[in-house]
Amino acid sequence: MKVKDVMNNTVIYVNSDTSPLEAFKKMYKEGVRRLFIINGDGKADGVVSYTDLIGILGTQKPNSNKNYNITDIMTKNIITIDAEDDIEDAANLMVRADVSGLLVLDLNKTVGVITKTDICRLVASEKYVEANE
Repeated sequence: MKVKDVMNNTVIYVNSDTSPLEAFKKMYKEGVRRLFIINGDGKADGVVSYTDLIGILGTQKPNSNKNYNITDIMTKNIITIDAEDDIEDAANLMVRADVSGLLVLDLNKTVGVITKTDICRLVASEKYVEANE
């Protein structure tokens, strides 16, 4: 089975001028645990996770003069996978890179996201079991 058969076609993102609190609110609203940071050219510059945001928001003092921007805390090295790659390759890459999600590309264009949860749902589904009998 291919990554494109399992991935989510919707990439939830914020712009680079987004505050951590705004990003957290969007993450909550969308029901996701990661947001991609998109630049003015529409390319992904980074990714921020729920854990990253909780770490910053939980340590900020109410009267702090430090105003974090999402680019201050994002991970710049985004791990990607090709839409045509096998799902097993995605799972192995996530384990090796110690990440819970990958940005999916097709001809260097962002087309979706695949997460560990997506893979777990696939493995638990009858469709996967039947395909591998």
